Amino acid sequence: MSASDCTFSAKDFRAPVDGSFRIAQARSKPPKNAPNDKRCEKQLGKVVKQLDEQQRRLYAQDNHAVLCIFQAMDAAGKDSTIRAVLGGLNPAGFQVYSFKAPSPEELDHDFLWRTACRLPERGRIGVFNRSYYEEVLVVRVHPEFLNSQRLTEPARSKNFWRHRYESICTHEQHLVRNGTLVLKFWLNVSKEEQRQRFLSRLQTPAKNWKFSAADLDEREHWKDYMRAYQQCIKATSTPWAPWHIIPADNKPFMRLAIAHILQQTLAGLKLEYPTLDAKQRAELPVMMQRLADD
Repeated sequence: MSASDCTFSAKDFRAPVDGSFRIAQARSKPPKNAPNDKRCEKQLGKVVKQLDEQQRRLYAQDNHAVLCIFQAMDAAGKDSTIRAVLGGLNPAGFQVYSFKAPSPEELDHDFLWRTACRLPERGRIGVFNRSYYEEVLVVRVHPEFLNSQRLTEPARSKNFWRHRYESICTHEQHLVRNGTLVLKFWLNVSKEEQRQRFLSRLQTPAKNWKFSAADLDEREHWKDYMRAYQQCIKATSTPWAPWHIIPADNKPFMRLAIAHILQQTLAGLKLEYPTLDAKQRAELPVMMQRLADD
């Protein structure tokens, strides 16, 4: 994306990595200089085309993987954003996993196991729609969920949550050291915008299926979730895997911002298609002749 097309940079959305992040300073609406909805949608189409080419090079080079993690409150727009940003790419080159309540098998392992089994292969873009971060977000708001995890460290110990943050940071550092880029997005939707989207789901028959009474129950814990997000982002926004705080009250802008960050990240890898060595090039005429004689 050229400078004339875009008025923001990926750096504009990065949370600090020094533990100074504050929810109160995180905006849920686009900045004043943001493109309007129509322009956002037009620019998104351009960026997705660039992503398609970059993904092909990523797949062909087969050295790096990219893991995109999406966390948000309900109705922030995770599903639609993933479709809008990645729907135009070759399905062979990316994979999406959504993580809900853990199964009995998953509970028999540590809290990182089920997501580790779904990490993207080299050459692919992997998407986690929710992730291991649920273990320091929803589980922190509802610590009773820990009762089924058969933990050796008491959940009420002084260092329990700090240890989980440390495990996450170490896990992500290991991934980065081994060629997986970790892009983390918190879609920051305001409480009022969530209310409007819930009302839309209730008032629109085609959207009724999206709504659950449990959504309202969780909404009552809004302040607890905001505290959990602040503590989580402060502890796990690192130089190797910083959080990106994306304003989510406006979906066209949110999608463009995420696509742009992903595009910038892939561009930084300087991806190229593999080249043949002298021996391989010398074999090309022979293979061409074989096909001609077939």
